[in-house]
Amino acid sequence: MDKICEINSKKVLQAFQECKLQEAHLNSFTGYGIDEPGRNKIEEIYSKVFKAEDSLVRSQLISGTHALAITLSALLRPGDTMLSITGEPYDTLQTVIGIGKEQSESSLKAYGINYEQIDLIENDFDIPKIQERLKNQDIKLVEIQRSRGYSTRKSLIIEKIEKVIKAIREVNKKVIIMVDNCYGEFVQEKEPIEIGADITVGSLMKNLGAGIATSGAYIVGKRDLIKLCAERLTSPGIGKEIGPSLNQNTFFIKGLFFAPSVVASSIKTAIFASRILEKLGYVVEPKFDEQRADIVQTIHLATEENLVKFCQGIQMGSPIDSDVIPYPGDMGGYEDKVIMAAGTFTQGSTIELSCDGPIREPYIAYMQGGLTYEYGKLGILKAIEQMKK
Repeated sequence: MDKICEINSKKVLQAFQECKLQEAHLNSFTGYGIDEPGRNKIEEIYSKVFKAEDSLVRSQLISGTHALAITLSALLRPGDTMLSITGEPYDTLQTVIGIGKEQSESSLKAYGINYEQIDLIENDFDIPKIQERLKNQDIKLVEIQRSRGYSTRKSLIIEKIEKVIKAIREVNKKVIIMVDNCYGEFVQEKEPIEIGADITVGSLMKNLGAGIATSGAYIVGKRDLIKLCAERLTSPGIGKEIGPSLNQNTFFIKGLFFAPSVVASSIKTAIFASRILEKLGYVVEPKFDEQRADIVQTIHLATEENLVKFCQGIQMGSPIDSDVIPYPGDMGGYEDKVIMAAGTFTQGSTIELSCDGPIREPYIAYMQGGLTYEYGKLGILKAIEQMKK
């Protein structure tokens, strides 16, 4: 992890230097934010870091789900078909698409957009089936979810994604390949655009915000696709020209600067949690010595009580709201009750030590984050102490 951190740190620093980041770029505009220099410079830097043609990095993108919804609605038209090749998407994205129990009149399905999926086989892509389906040339967009979401499958390492992208291009040159990159940034040496993806989406409440950015998400990729996304976010004909950064530029820049180190700390925290909970007899994934694709660590806790107690312990081990006791509750976009523990400096930040899970069998805790390894370790020990009570 230290080696990967150094590689990604060099990538970020070189982007800052090559793009000639200046102190003046830390200043923000209000109002319309017409052609704001700082915002434009941040997007130039993101393009450089991700090796993309263009990018959209905005505080007006509220979350990863919001950025994904903007991207899908920008690139798909009535009658188009999107294909998920990683099986069922994350809960909140199911509502966006219109395939979950909760049906919205604003979903893609409600606008006449079709959805198909091909499941993974033993945590890898079903390449023959994917190639056979894409030969028809009638799929507009392929969606790849790098992280596991609330499923039991493994998250996908960049090498597997690279292999399937090459296989797709053998039979279909035109289909748009979109990667949901949430939780995966800077965990490995390469990012999805470098291996052939057309567009990549993620949240600044996760890896790239480093616990410093207090809002925002990003979309990076081909220039013509970013233009469509920008027009969906703001207005046709206006696109990227407006959007004030509202005093976020310093947070965005500093967050990206610290991100490689914070992601490494988060992974180290996950490795510690995996090993100690495995020694205590719980099923964990990934194992402590497995290759990592994202910052998420899952712990199969067997009972609702264990899941609730573990999350409550994470809250007790947090720097903010450590006296608050979380309980399962209903949340928009989720079919089951969910418990979420996040005593974070930024509300909902999952690069900070946090833990959540749906109240359904097999009662899996999805733990992520840790701004430093030391704080992460202390939080996990508190969670174990609370669960053993």
